[in-house]
Order: sequence, then structure tokens, then C-alpha cells
Amino acid sequence: MCYILEVFHFGPHEIFYFCISSSGTDAFYSCTIFLGVLTVNAFTGTYGVNYGRIADNIPAPQSVVTLLKAAKIKNTRIYDADHSVLTALKDSGIEIIVGLGNEFLKEISVAEDRALNWIKENVEPFLPGTRIRGIAVGNEILGGTDMELWEVLLPAAKNVYSALEKLGLHKTVEVSSPHSEAVFANSFPPSACIFREDVSPFMKPLLQFFSQINSPFYINAYPFLAYKNDPEHIDVNYALFQKNPGIHDAKTNLHYDNMFDAQVDAAYAALEKAGFEKTEVIVSETGWASRGDDNEAGANEKNARTYNYNLRKKLAKKKGTPYKPKVPVRAYVFALFNENLKPGPTSERNFGLFKADGSISYDIGFTGLVPSSASSLLPFKVVASCAVSLLLIFAL
Repeated sequence: MCYILEVFHFGPHEIFYFCISSSGTDAFYSCTIFLGVLTVNAFTGTYGVNYGRIADNIPAPQSVVTLLKAAKIKNTRIYDADHSVLTALKDSGIEIIVGLGNEFLKEISVAEDRALNWIKENVEPFLPGTRIRGIAVGNEILGGTDMELWEVLLPAAKNVYSALEKLGLHKTVEVSSPHSEAVFANSFPPSACIFREDVSPFMKPLLQFFSQINSPFYINAYPFLAYKNDPEHIDVNYALFQKNPGIHDAKTNLHYDNMFDAQVDAAYAALEKAGFEKTEVIVSETGWASRGDDNEAGANEKNARTYNYNLRKKLAKKKGTPYKPKVPVRAYVFALFNENLKPGPTSERNFGLFKADGSISYDIGFTGLVPSSASSLLPFKVVASCAVSLLLIFAL
């Protein structure tokens, strides 16, 4: 039997506890005292989904929570801190990372009190009922085109963390910032990956700060985008986790049979060269479009189903990559729904695992809240009520 006598907090991810373990009979007891470590992470599973909402036809947040629970999706990300979403998630058991939008970074970077006000308004009131486990400060800033945002990203992240500290929330709410593949100068083979020369002066101080607070490195990794941009030289089967010859990395002598693993290990290589070999890589976005324009190679329903089915199967095994075999890969799929108001090419509006009416876009093992052949939106509460009634009937 173990009795935890005292708990000590050292940063947001490490909680040390003082414990006495006893064993034996009434006549004789042996007692062992030891110090243990509990880890707090924003992403406790391996499979999550990005809940984007740039659409005017998707279900209300309460119905989305029903959908997430039916699909047994326990980790999700949103790109803002929408109060209706956070309220709907209360007592759902679903863990969420909220987003501090790019448009707020300049203001938040100026002073800690502005970060404090944002957290008091958008995070603190919803805890602990809504399991807010992280704040993503900005999205794909470094490597983008707005140099002013490059300069304010680190001070904004520091102010957010300091504000969480003041409120006593830094032990449970992680601070991070997702990046695109554009931060890398090259990523093939994986061991050759490095950060871009112009990005490094901004990336290294950010990584240093995140290392101090034990935050992971979030990367948006899309084999779809790589294949779309170079279909003549990339084997689509390599991008889709299908049988293929794969690639060999001569430096590490490692073999890669899928591009997803190669992209993750490329991020690890870049981190290692920058001096942050202990930082964990988490995929903040990945997915495949089910439709696209004529010039968007590979964007079709068959490929989207293949990629997302194989990815889900892979993540369920909780295994690592060739370079980090003991570190289970974690990834958030993009996205929960097709988003009909997203700008850009057709693919941007067709990454959803589910259609706007709650039916599945294609079968990867999830069941929608309405039949996939439905042409109109049925009330989610009615569907859920029918499901409960059927369960009660079969239980009799």
C-alpha cells in the first residue's frame, strides 16, 4: 500500500510526490520511502481532432460534443476561445487546447496584464469543468510573411505563461505555439532537416523558453501538401501509409515506409541540431483533402479515407517513429468538419472527417450522428434520444 504524504510542483509538467510504501503483517512491516514524478500534459492520448469552425452550416457546439463523445475522441483543438464551445464542453471529459489568435499577439506582447485579462475572460471562468489543457499562442507564425508577428511571438508567450503563474494555472494549462513545415530549410532525408537561417534567431529563443517550461514542439505535418506539390517525385503510397519501397536515411541507417514518420523525425533532427534534443514533437495538424481543384494532385475521397484510416490505426498502436521508437506519436487530425467558408483552393474546404450534417465524409471507423446518405440536417437531440431508447430496449 502506498500513501502519498506530500506533493511538490516544479513547472507545468512535473509534479513530484513524497510517498511511503508499506508491506508485511501485524508482526513485521517494511517501509520504503521514495520520490515519484507525475507528468501533466495538454495531450494525454495519441489521437485528437482539430475543431475548425470557418463555416455557416456546421452543427451547434452542444451537438458537436455529442458527436465527439460518440466517436470517443477525447482530445481536441480550437483556433480561438469561443465561449459557446467551452461551455458545451463542460463536464464532457474532453480535453481541449484553445487558441490565442494571431490578431491578439501584438497586444498581448506589450504587457502581462493584457494576457492576464485575456485568460481571466477566456480560460479561468471555464475551469475546472471544461478541461482546458493548453493555450496555443498564435498559429504558424514563424515561417509566415508577417515579420512583426515573428518579433512579438516570444514576448506574447512569456506574458501568457506569467499570467497563468499568477492565477495558479501554469501547472495544468500548457503554453505552446504550432509551426508549419515552412520553418525548415530542408527535410529530406529526415536527418538533414534544419531550421531556416532566417527563422533560427527567433526559433531558438522560443524553444529555449518552451524548454524551460517543458512544452513540446508542435508541428503541422501534411504528407498531402508535400505530395500535391511534387506528385512526379513522391510515391503516393509512401504518403498514404500503403505498401511501398520507402526511403533509406544513410546518416541514421533508418528506413522509412511512410512520409508522416519521416516528417516527425525531420522535426526531431532540426530540434537536435538547435540544441533541444529532449523536446517532444507533437503533430498539431495533419490530414488529407477529399476534394480539390484540377491542379491539386491526390485530393480525392479515396486517398483521404486511406490516409486517415491508416493514420488512426497507426496512432492507436501508441508506437514511436524510427528515430524515436519509445516516444508514442501524438497527432491532431485536421479537421472535424468540412468548412465551407474557408478561403483558398477547393481542398481547404474539404478536410473534414464529417460532413456539415453530422454524417461521416467516408468510413474510417467512426459513426456519424445521422446516416451518411442523409441530405438534410436532422436534429442531433432527436438522434441521440433514439439511440438511448434503443439501448434501453436491448437492455430489457
